[in-house]
Amino acid sequence: MRPKLVVAGLCLLVPIVTSLWVSSYARVEPRLFGFPFFYWYQLLLIPISVTLTAIAYVLVVGEERARKRARQRSDDAEEGTQ
Repeated sequence: MRPKLVVAGLCLLVPIVTSLWVSSYARVEPRLFGFPFFYWYQLLLIPISVTLTAIAYVLVVGEERARKRARQRSDDAEEGTQ
């Protein structure tokens, strides 16, 4: 498997695991501006998840483009030898 796709998968896995692991953030302390940890953690998780999803998207699209270029070069080389 290609390393960029593994990194993309991990970027997508982190927000899923952190949001589903409720016991890690189901508490009141520490408070931030009076908001319990439960709330501000979930609000902080939104931009982090968006960033990680965007990174995964860029990695996957870049990998697809590289794969298409390699396929095109392979096809061009086959046409040149025939």
